[in-house]
Amino acid sequence: MNLKEKSWYPWLVVALLWMVALLNYMDRQMLSTMKSSIMGDISELESAENFGRLMAVFLWIYGLMSPLAGLVADRINRKWLIIGSLGVWSFVTLMMGYATSFSQLYVLRAVMGVSEALYIPTGLALIADYHRGNTRSLAVGIHMTGLYTGQALGGFGATVAANWSWQTAFQSFGLCGIIYSVVLILLLNEKRASKVETKELKPSSSGFRSIAHSLSMLLGTASFWIILFYFATPSFPGWGIKNWLPTLFSESLQINMSVAGPLSTITIAISSFIGVLTGGIIADRWIGINLRGRIYTGAIGLSLTIPALVLLGFGNGLISILGGGVLFGIGFGMFDANNMPILCQFVSPGHRAAGYGLMNMTGVFSGALVTSWLGKSTDAGSLGPDIALLAIPVAAAIALQLLVLKPNVTDRTED
Repeated sequence: MNLKEKSWYPWLVVALLWMVALLNYMDRQMLSTMKSSIMGDISELESAENFGRLMAVFLWIYGLMSPLAGLVADRINRKWLIIGSLGVWSFVTLMMGYATSFSQLYVLRAVMGVSEALYIPTGLALIADYHRGNTRSLAVGIHMTGLYTGQALGGFGATVAANWSWQTAFQSFGLCGIIYSVVLILLLNEKRASKVETKELKPSSSGFRSIAHSLSMLLGTASFWIILFYFATPSFPGWGIKNWLPTLFSESLQINMSVAGPLSTITIAISSFIGVLTGGIIADRWIGINLRGRIYTGAIGLSLTIPALVLLGFGNGLISILGGGVLFGIGFGMFDANNMPILCQFVSPGHRAAGYGLMNMTGVFSGALVTSWLGKSTDAGSLGPDIALLAIPVAAAIALQLLVLKPNVTDRTED
């Protein structure tokens, strides 16, 4: 029997991609905790606004590439797209350890944005094809824990930098990704939907007509526009927390960044781990009795982030700051576990990577805007209150989602 025909292989795919997700977030996240170490060698980073620009360029490039990444993933072998993406961003991470100027870091972060954008739509679409029954939300949720674990380990970039150097942190983590790409070559396999379900791609399986067909299918659907808004607005606090929480912890708790980095990222990672598993299990069971079960689960998760943002924004003690971080992680994790599964209720298999790519673009552009804005807030001394304001778009997303998204199937298989 072929390896991918084994009953347990869909879960092996999740395990393999879990590690890719970890590396994806670890390599991008650790820069946010190493500002104080790097600015000793690169003086431009003494400005929080410049540091925000360095973080934001990744998001702008990542966002611009995401729709293209999804369109490509719907049309070529996703195994090799994942391996190529991992190899390139790992090499970029390695080379960041040899950078000697702000401009070099800026260019490398831009290239990282291109390569990392290829992974998320591709990986989630592959998982969705392997998990087509009542395991989809849980499978996506488990995969998301890889992102959170990578985010947490990225926090140790500051620890490695403090004990060795920031160059060592980039070089060692980049090398890990290059080595792991060999494991994927040996064990990861592609899986496409059946011929009946992919017939929408047959008339023009390549070229401009095929791309135009996918975009028209997605953008011509009112529910997809609602999903875009629902995905984008929580990205304001989502990316804001990812990129600025270490700084918030350091300032609010008056602790060194080498401690604040791991403390903040581990707090979010562990609570998000709980959130995605809880959200995945609840949604997979709820949808068996109500087609809006995944939508309701995501809404509950987002509702938890509202008081969390207030605690993070205005708290000044360990209990309030940690409590806000835990509550945000659980809520956002429940939301995260159900994004691709909700998309699958409205979009057929041949367009899902492209759909998630467009979602990623809107979410990341939101993140780029908020990352730059919070950089200016930090310089102005208003980081906490401005983070609390991000609860407003979250409330709007919850209301619109509950009012409008009304699926009629658990898994859409046809246009």
